[in-house]
Amino acid sequence: MDLQQPFHVFSADDVKAALPMREAVAAIREAFRELSTDEVVVPLRTHISLKKHNADVLLMSCYSPRLDQVGMKIITLHPDNVGRGLPFIQATVMVLDAERGTPLAVMSGAILTAIRTGAASGVATDLLARPDATRVAIIGTGVQAATQLEAMCTVRNIKFATVYDVDSVRANLFSERMQQKLKVHVVAAPSASVAITDAEIICTATTSRTPVFDDRDVSPGTHINAIGVYKPHEREIPAATVARARVVVDDVEAAWEEAGDLILARSEGAISDTHIHATLGNIIAGRAGGRESADEITLFKSVGVGNQDLSAAHVVLARGTALDLGTVVSL
Repeated sequence: MDLQQPFHVFSADDVKAALPMREAVAAIREAFRELSTDEVVVPLRTHISLKKHNADVLLMSCYSPRLDQVGMKIITLHPDNVGRGLPFIQATVMVLDAERGTPLAVMSGAILTAIRTGAASGVATDLLARPDATRVAIIGTGVQAATQLEAMCTVRNIKFATVYDVDSVRANLFSERMQQKLKVHVVAAPSASVAITDAEIICTATTSRTPVFDDRDVSPGTHINAIGVYKPHEREIPAATVARARVVVDDVEAAWEEAGDLILARSEGAISDTHIHATLGNIIAGRAGGRESADEITLFKSVGVGNQDLSAAHVVLARGTALDLGTVVSL
């Protein structure tokens, strides 16, 4: 009897086909819940600085008894690749059987990361944004920005979207592409201020090291998803906005380790250690409340947690196998 376990290889197109946004939102919601109840083992991610190449490598891992699987992601971030015509973010995700230690699958991680990050903001928006929100502003035009907008349209009845990027050509192309894909009215704005005026939901998905909008332009009742930066000395959100927002994170320890939006606001005296209201998982589990009023500003700061990748990859493996996607190889 052949006991060899099939090993699946899923391309970026396979991942997209196997992981539609609605499925991703459901998977990530469960990932947040099990993280809050300590049902998973998720070490803090390892950060390797490649100073010679102005780049970073991140290693993220997770063990989920619920899935009985182990996940590992290697993600590289090379800002200089933009000028080379290469992707800024590249990643690979592997899934292993926890009982036997057998590798089950490897898949393109960049698109999986973008989808699961969009899905995380989708979960946060579903829990924290006003139920009647119909207008969204997207700051940034990369792959992450696209999945942010897709997730917003999945959890809210979005009627109108504005997008801003420092490169107006990219902003125009993005708006045309997303309008055609999502069947939502999308327009490019001439500035971040114009983009977020009257927005009920704001998503920041940039590589900026300084705030991408002014606090005075944020309207009461706005929900913000901040997902772009991952270093303690960088931020997308002004300290004043952080200070007047109800702040929710994916993981408190990871946030105070990596979330520059919060760390810098604290170092400037705008907030204290107790400013984080809750984790998203605790809200899902009923251990903490979400939005308290229509005028309250809510902020979800995500740095990413390894069990989000594993939960998404588990769906890709299950649905991808059922849909006969990918390639099966022998190791």
